[in-house]
Amino acid sequence: MKRFVLTLAIALMTTITSQSEEKPTTDTRVFEMRTYYAHPGKMKAMHARFRDHTCKLFEKHGITIIGFWTPTDKEKAEEVLVYILAYPSRDAANKSWDAFRKDTDWIKAKADSEKDGPIVKKADSMFLTGTDYSKLK
Repeated sequence: MKRFVLTLAIALMTTITSQSEEKPTTDTRVFEMRTYYAHPGKMKAMHARFRDHTCKLFEKHGITIIGFWTPTDKEKAEEVLVYILAYPSRDAANKSWDAFRKDTDWIKAKADSEKDGPIVKKADSMFLTGTDYSKLK
């Protein structure tokens, strides 16, 4: 499953980049692929939290959103959310996440969204860099 998700994410990143009108000459960003596993019945709440709060807070803290995906299988789509973020560097990613986690708006949004129990059962994170033959680096 993880290999499939990674392959899918890389293919989608390449497609997005190839459709862009303006391409930077050198892209030295690092990417983070995050896979969240929702507690049973909590995927709707997870989507709402990202849609209504988290995405805005990512942008506020310098985190670039590449995209969000769910599996095409309906059962898996109720359990798994995959998203990819980009940062100028790994150090920048650490600073952004530190600021995000301390943000009072995030703390409130998380608490409010979990009033009926935790949403995220498990989260995986992997940092990636583009290969020399990747259009997106």
